[in-house]
Amino acid sequence: MSIILSSTILLGTLGLVSAVVLYVIARRFSVQEDPRIDQIVSLLPGANCGGCGYNGCRDFAVACCNSTSLDSMVCPGAGDIAMCKISSIVGLASSTISKRVATLRCNGSIDRRKPVANFDGIVSCRFQNTISGGTLSCVYGCLGCGDCVSVCRWNAISINNLTRLPEINNAACTGCGACSDICPRNLIEITPLKRQSIYVACSNCDKAKEAMSACKSACIGCGKCKRTCTFDAIVIRDNHAWIDQSKCRSCGKCIDVCPTGAIHVSELYSDNQTVTTQR
Repeated sequence: MSIILSSTILLGTLGLVSAVVLYVIARRFSVQEDPRIDQIVSLLPGANCGGCGYNGCRDFAVACCNSTSLDSMVCPGAGDIAMCKISSIVGLASSTISKRVATLRCNGSIDRRKPVANFDGIVSCRFQNTISGGTLSCVYGCLGCGDCVSVCRWNAISINNLTRLPEINNAACTGCGACSDICPRNLIEITPLKRQSIYVACSNCDKAKEAMSACKSACIGCGKCKRTCTFDAIVIRDNHAWIDQSKCRSCGKCIDVCPTGAIHVSELYSDNQTVTTQR
């Protein structure tokens, strides 16, 4: 028998034996995955944004199957309809999702803040904040490089070419928090969406003179809004007004008395589009 034929038979036999051994091992140690996991994954958006608190959509699906309650299980991108279907799959009552959206706490457009430097480097808010502190006068304000846009998997954020500020589409936003996590100045908050939300679009904590010198629309902590509010929803802290959304009734009186226009209202209309205005 030739050497080539002998080698072929030997290798073939070894291959067959190895295949049988691997098959036996695979059958012996195989783990049957819960078929409900794939059913749940098919209902999820697949963005793996982490807004649910888990490492991706599949990890969330596994947690749903292993959980004894869905009270804390919420996928911000799936919505109530998908969560109801998931509850049927796992046989548990679903929790109602209160839609949450990102809110920018800055209104310092480029016409309201003075340019103080030129920056010829990497176009990144985090890099600019670390190296130079930004090119505009307010060290608390938005840097406008668009890091938040780059991490948004829902295409809910865009940079306005005129103001150089991010604009958030509440209809598309899922409140996953990716934009909030990446903002180096903590200017983006994730808040419950109401029909009409009133908030202070400024994060400057300097005293009035310094704040106004840095930005024309800065909150100066004058307290007029607090004195006007009849629901005790506003406090002045760190030279800055803060609105407690749980107490605010969106009457708008604080907007009318704000001398710098720092208080804004975000209104949700019937077509699910949002418009941010000043009064």
